[in-house]
Amino acid sequence: MVAGANPWEYHMKKFFSFFISRMFIVFALIGIQAWIIISLFLYFDDQSEVIRTVFWVISLVMVLYIVNKRQNPSYKLAWIIVILVLPVFGVLMYIFFSQRQLTRRLRRKAELELEKSRPLLGQDRRVTHELEQKSLDALRQTDYIRRASTFPVYDKTESEYFSSGEAFFGQLKTELEKAERYIFMEYFIVEKGVMWDSVLEILQRKVAEGVDVRFMYDDMGCARTLPFRYFKRLREMGIKATVFNPLRPELSSIFNNRNHRKVTVIDGHTAFCSGANLADEYINAIERFGHWKDGAVMLKGAGAWAFAVMFLQAWNFMMQEDSDYSVFRPKPEELDGRGSDGYVQPFTDDPMDDEYVSENTYMNMLSRAKRYLYINTPYLILDNEFMTALENAAKSGVDVRITTPHIPDKKMVFLLTRAHYEELLKAGVRIYEYTPGFIHTKTFVCDDEFGIIGTINLDYRSLFLHYECGVWLYGTKAIGQLKEDYLETLKVCEEVSYDEICHRPWYIRLMQAILRVFAPLM
Repeated sequence: MVAGANPWEYHMKKFFSFFISRMFIVFALIGIQAWIIISLFLYFDDQSEVIRTVFWVISLVMVLYIVNKRQNPSYKLAWIIVILVLPVFGVLMYIFFSQRQLTRRLRRKAELELEKSRPLLGQDRRVTHELEQKSLDALRQTDYIRRASTFPVYDKTESEYFSSGEAFFGQLKTELEKAERYIFMEYFIVEKGVMWDSVLEILQRKVAEGVDVRFMYDDMGCARTLPFRYFKRLREMGIKATVFNPLRPELSSIFNNRNHRKVTVIDGHTAFCSGANLADEYINAIERFGHWKDGAVMLKGAGAWAFAVMFLQAWNFMMQEDSDYSVFRPKPEELDGRGSDGYVQPFTDDPMDDEYVSENTYMNMLSRAKRYLYINTPYLILDNEFMTALENAAKSGVDVRITTPHIPDKKMVFLLTRAHYEELLKAGVRIYEYTPGFIHTKTFVCDDEFGIIGTINLDYRSLFLHYECGVWLYGTKAIGQLKEDYLETLKVCEEVSYDEICHRPWYIRLMQAILRVFAPLM
């Protein structure tokens, strides 16, 4: 909210604007389709005992299918409850909103992009040999990421962490101005205002200079913030633009799989990965939930190339293009003289397979923590395995601390986040809430050695449903910056006490208990 604006008018405007937004229209049309299908099922269900029995058999078969599917147990349990309680509606919901299946043509295109990019992501054995000499724990973490996400670990890359959206925004503009060959950008949310208008002005100038500028945004993420088919306006400016997973008013099995990544790549030698989108709340130009704290990492050197490949994989897939990856490789002279600031490994997570790269990367670091593990996350909605790992680490003497927001952006999700506090606090995990407002940065820092920063929230949507990305760090300057920022942030946080959580009202406990059952669906 802009300083000086009337809060009531602001929120009412937001409320009414939703009902004329494209997102509301799309959801309304999908709801009508679902209602028609369910009504038909219920009509036939009332006409015959045989049909009613068939519906129950279908539900039981679906439950057996889910039980035997390789999927997160908490996720499976939530869907099983929905299907058994609502046999018709639950089955339809599962088919359209849980399945993650591409058409054969799209699946083949995705596989082709992976095959094309793989030769450009070869692992330098010198780097892994050096890493093995320094830390076997580090090597094992990188081995998993490389095998699961195909991206190698790099040295000769400088890393810098920005502890606020404002600092990230300032450096982003500086680096965009330096672009000579190309700029790749993909973001979940883009909204007109100070931040986006400033970036767009630079992009237009770079197009005029002959720079290849490509921009991709998620259609659902921008459904309430950008005009319909905004990418066409960008194309008129000379910017090559597309929308990821377009919103359509139809029941779809990939409707929930959004591109949550926030990445900028400049000439293949500089890259940003951030929690911040391109909208004014991320730089506190407007206020929505108190002070908004975000973060980003900048890579300069060999490791930035991984983000260029990541972008081109998605770009070629969405545009059905055949861009030659090798054309965009940074020139050798652009990488010469780069200091070796530890090791970095960008990675991506694709919801279309059963490899949970983000969760496993987090868990691999957690399992190797010896002294401390500090976590920033806007949401804390975890499965049993992650909860157990955090509790075991704390019980083993590791100083585990988690910082979450004090002012929520989604009240039900906030209630669910707090539902996880009691068990963690009892095990010895220390939890803090960011009292100035909303903390949106997603970071792990461990033992002064390891770190992760990216787009991945600690919730089911990020860990299992969205396209995400991050950077694993070992021995880099950014790790010290992550730790310093975490400890500095604690000074304005309020530590949550076990006694306080245990004495919350009974009706809050009841609501949280119900919400936890359906947490994987939120």
